[in-house]
Amino acid sequence: QVQLVESGGGLVQAGGSLRLSCTASGNIFTINAMGWYRWYRQAPGKQREVVATITRGGMTTYQDFVKGRFTISRDNAKNTVYLQMNNLRPEDTAVYYCNANRVGPYLEVWGQGTLVTVSS
Repeated sequence: QVQLVESGGGLVQAGGSLRLSCTASGNIFTINAMGWYRWYRQAPGKQREVVATITRGGMTTYQDFVKGRFTISRDNAKNTVYLQMNNLRPEDTAVYYCNANRVGPYLEVWGQGTLVTVSS
């Protein structure tokens, strides 16, 4: 139905920036029906955690540990959600995953993840 592909990860020094992209493909009606998109991350040896959320209406929420540094946005024409990450810290090192949800009927889709490594 819908596939998510992330890109933009890589190696960056502390204080640097990266922009992650998550592009949806597949059934356009399903893509447009997704209620929200989220970026998660999972660091080595840790549980996956939510980073930021953007709803279909464009409302955004952030976890405290990225507020003021990360920005989530979307380009509906390109079916793409972005995560602009500024002032990166070594503790931001993780695999970042894109996630999309539809409430009714329920549907959840995950991307394959993209690795972000921040060196000190």
